Amino acid sequence: MKKVMSLLMAAMLVFVLAACTASNNAGTDTSEGSNNNESASGEKVLRLNNGSEPTSLDPPIGFDSYSWNALNNLMEGLTRLNDEHLPQEATAEKWDVSEDGKTYTFYIRDNAKWSNGDDVTAADFEFAWKRLLNPDTASPAAFLGYFIEGGEAYNNGEGSADDVKVKAVDEKTLEVTLVAPQTYFLSVITNPAFFPINEKVATENPEWFTEADSFVGNGPFNLAEWEHESHFVMAKNDQYWDAEAVKLDKVHWAMVNDSNTEYQMYQTGDLDTSGVPADVSEQLFQEGKVNVGEQAGTYFFRFGVEQEPFQNANIRKAFAMAVNQQDIVDYITKRDEEPAKGFVSTGFTDPSGNDFRETNGDLLTFNAEEAKALLEKGMEEEGYETLPEVTLTYNTSDEHKRIAETLQQMFKDNLGVDVKLANMEWNVFLDAQRNLEFQFSRSSFLADYADPINFLENFQTGHSMNRTGWTNAKYDELIQNALNEADEAKRFEHMYEAEKVLFEEMPIIPLYFYNHVYLQNEAVKGIVRHPVGYIELKWADKE
Repeated sequence: MKKVMSLLMAAMLVFVLAACTASNNAGTDTSEGSNNNESASGEKVLRLNNGSEPTSLDPPIGFDSYSWNALNNLMEGLTRLNDEHLPQEATAEKWDVSEDGKTYTFYIRDNAKWSNGDDVTAADFEFAWKRLLNPDTASPAAFLGYFIEGGEAYNNGEGSADDVKVKAVDEKTLEVTLVAPQTYFLSVITNPAFFPINEKVATENPEWFTEADSFVGNGPFNLAEWEHESHFVMAKNDQYWDAEAVKLDKVHWAMVNDSNTEYQMYQTGDLDTSGVPADVSEQLFQEGKVNVGEQAGTYFFRFGVEQEPFQNANIRKAFAMAVNQQDIVDYITKRDEEPAKGFVSTGFTDPSGNDFRETNGDLLTFNAEEAKALLEKGMEEEGYETLPEVTLTYNTSDEHKRIAETLQQMFKDNLGVDVKLANMEWNVFLDAQRNLEFQFSRSSFLADYADPINFLENFQTGHSMNRTGWTNAKYDELIQNALNEADEAKRFEHMYEAEKVLFEEMPIIPLYFYNHVYLQNEAVKGIVRHPVGYIELKWADKE
């Protein structure tokens, strides 16, 4: 990761979750893409597991990994991350940048087409980006568009769409003006939230993204089949401007949320890739069968700070310090993850060449004795003789369950607190968490673009990704200063201080930093797993 991020910073180009209950027939192939038919037809069919039903294939709404993996291969933005994780020309064949670094003019390819044969136009991008920022859309990704002049005001109801500086100059030319120069802007817009939408199709059918027969994309693949809660199938898009680069005929996606079932499907050839179940992790690592790649993200837990007893910072700190992160990664997940001693993951290099995580140090350390003292202090501050009942809620997954049960035991052993557990199907869980309904809940963050600010901006007051109810004026000021600061050294200082403020009040418990740990069929080549974001199948092949 460090090597990748250093390359990005040197180039001044920085590139830009969990499981839910699957139905009984999840992963069952009812299409023509079965293994026997593949052999008979000579088709190249890649078989993957999405883990769950996509939240939405509407680009500004499907803001999670279950939707991203599909969207990134069904659609395409102005730029796309290449195999070195750097933004390259995609639907835009080139662009110009003004001297002040704030205005970008993109030139869309003449042969960029929608899957229905329509031309991809600058107006489609203007329509999509303003829809992303439209408060009525209620996109959880809208904050990414705050880089654009007028974007934040429009999204907050203080401005209009006309004030957003995204303009179709002509059919194939798009002009965008930013609030301030951003070295990572070309990477931010590789995110699916910035994909175009066929304005004509969306106007005629506002639900165009809900079924395979109505879906219209502009990416390497089409959505050929979608049996909800079971599987979906992508087929090569012959209208795609770079169709010659696409080697696969189809991609079949199962929806299986159990890691052991996924592994069994991989062993029988029903999947070409798989995660690594904890039960067989040690053996597979020893046998050299495990691939390990970089990923920028954090597995963590959120407190509902407006709910008792977590309105008290000392009680929150007590729960955080009672968690032995090292034991979780050593004995539960077993994938060589790094315990998260802060929220920003490793691999981000500051202007001095130092890693952000190393520079800002360990902001959370397991200490059972101090945790118990903090709990007693917090209870005294609140006048509690008995701690109010605590429930930890997680979204359905065998691994999330094991982690939650381990934390439950740690709280019992280290704090003397009995914590109840509850689980929910992903979409229900996500809605409840967004509505601040949980007292204490499991969460995750995968970076939308590779810069520490993307991790830290999530906890601003009222931010769509905050989901804790936590608010801190000093923190908000530091994040805004970082977002608007052109001097990189000063920008990093604002971010270092902001992360320390976050951990002084502890509205979250970080557990570990993600990595890509997977098994893959040796016949499969060319899948790109970006450290930030999603899986790339444009260049994938199956021999």
